[in-house]
Amino acid sequence: MSDDAELAVGADAFTDRGAGLSVAVVGAGAVGATAAYDLAREGVDVTLYDRGSVAHGSSGRAAGICYDAFADSLDAELAGDAIERFRALSGDDTFPFVECPYVWLAREGDDERADAIRDQVERMQAQGVVAVTMDGDELADRFPTVRADDVAVAGVAGGAGYTDPGQYTACLATAATGAGATLETDTPVSVRTDPSQIVREDGTVNEFDAVLVTAGAHTKRLLADAGISIAMKPYRVQALVANCDHPEPTCYDASDGFYLRPHPEGLLAGDGTEEWEADPDDYDRDANPEFASDLLERVRHRLPTADVELERAWAGLCTATPDRDPLVGQLTDGLYVATGFQGHGFMRAPAIGQRLARQVLGGDGIDTFDPTRFDGDEAFDVVEGMTVPDEFD
Repeated sequence: MSDDAELAVGADAFTDRGAGLSVAVVGAGAVGATAAYDLAREGVDVTLYDRGSVAHGSSGRAAGICYDAFADSLDAELAGDAIERFRALSGDDTFPFVECPYVWLAREGDDERADAIRDQVERMQAQGVVAVTMDGDELADRFPTVRADDVAVAGVAGGAGYTDPGQYTACLATAATGAGATLETDTPVSVRTDPSQIVREDGTVNEFDAVLVTAGAHTKRLLADAGISIAMKPYRVQALVANCDHPEPTCYDASDGFYLRPHPEGLLAGDGTEEWEADPDDYDRDANPEFASDLLERVRHRLPTADVELERAWAGLCTATPDRDPLVGQLTDGLYVATGFQGHGFMRAPAIGQRLARQVLGGDGIDTFDPTRFDGDEAFDVVEGMTVPDEFD
């Protein structure tokens, strides 16, 4: 990243509020890199660790969809703040943020989801979210490339867009180092508590005032090694990139259970959630053999005029919790965590990282996401992160 880019990202005010405080952030994904940046610009002595490279895990495999279409007040607030920050930090020398309407729809005959979408949009409007409903004819007029003759109702959110998750994460990690943080990639570590310590593979021990674990699917094992259990399960998801002309919108077909968005190579689409716990150290990073052909058939149904041809497909990991809300905040004295985002971690990263930094510096946490609300030994099923009616509540 150029000096100009550092200045653009560093446009936030720098303070010395955190001077004298040392914090380790474990996991250089989108949330970890954002938190490291926000802590460093407050004067905190930050070290950002990752067992691989920046964004080599879930952030690098994320869809990059960003929207504020949530009916719940907290979710709407976080999503709105995140999008505002994506816009503010994006630029030619940092990372792209492309404005793009977000559409979610229910098909004819899917009355439960159709009713849920109508209710959700009313609640979103009450939260100040820019969203409207459209019937099939209205949707076809607004987005002629989207097949709408089988659509009962669609929600359309205007405050939405997409970005490149890898570029965002790399930019924020670089901005963190520009603000004084130390980046330690290819450095597997373990965590100790009381006092807060980071232990390298060679046995070197570094003590910190606080440790923040944002290691995605590996967070559960890292904390287990420190004697702390959390109610989180990693699960496998799949996505693909196809070569076609699709300028807008981002679309979620709730009845058929898949999403798609514009991509520099054409479009990015995904579903393929496996509703069981995955091993973060031993999972298949390639998509299932039948995944791409099945998903492309559904994409072609929704975009009938597009010439859609597969470029590549892959699998990544998301993280689930018993109530589908993330675990964000203080676990014990000097130890903080952020995980369990049900596939929404990247799109919330600018807001979650900022709030974590504030909490580490003595501010309030997010009560609803308090990680101590669970004992850590709860039995629960993995549930797909993107669903209607629950998704936008």
